Amino acid sequence: KEYRRQRQMCIRDRKTKAFETKDALDLYKKIIYTEGKAGRRMDKKQIEEMIDLAIRQLDYSYAPYSHFHVGAALLAKNGNVYGGCNIENAGYTPSNCAERTAFFKAVSEGVLEFDAICVVGGMNKELKEYAAPCGVCRQVMMEFCDPEEFQIILATGKEQYEIFTLKELLPLGFGPNNLKLDR
Repeated sequence: KEYRRQRQMCIRDRKTKAFETKDALDLYKKIIYTEGKAGRRMDKKQIEEMIDLAIRQLDYSYAPYSHFHVGAALLAKNGNVYGGCNIENAGYTPSNCAERTAFFKAVSEGVLEFDAICVVGGMNKELKEYAAPCGVCRQVMMEFCDPEEFQIILATGKEQYEIFTLKELLPLGFGPNNLKLDR
């Protein structure tokens, strides 16, 4: 809590704050946060960096059965970006989507708060249409994200993308708030 308070004070003092992040290839880069009246919003440069990382994750995708490759870049509130790719299995059920791979990677490192995710995908790594998260991935997002604020970037490239909130893609979603007891 003390860290959050100090961070908020620092952000109030500056409109823009850069955080150093590490992508899946261990390359360092800067992510820029711009504070808006309604909270954090991403600028075009940051969106393009997330799209680039998601596209690079396609190279790690393991999809020998469907040949549908998916890459994801997950932005945590602490500024770190976690890459993910889909990993298929001959048994199908044990397969894992790119979005969940990124979330599980972050959660396994103790990170539980997120701002946005970028998802790209297509047959044989050809990005022709948006690859929206499946229902299971949307449910995982509900576990860790505010549906009103969490942003989902669907892209086919840096020049073609759309941004949705989790609530837009999962209206009436069931999450942790549904299980809170009122006393």
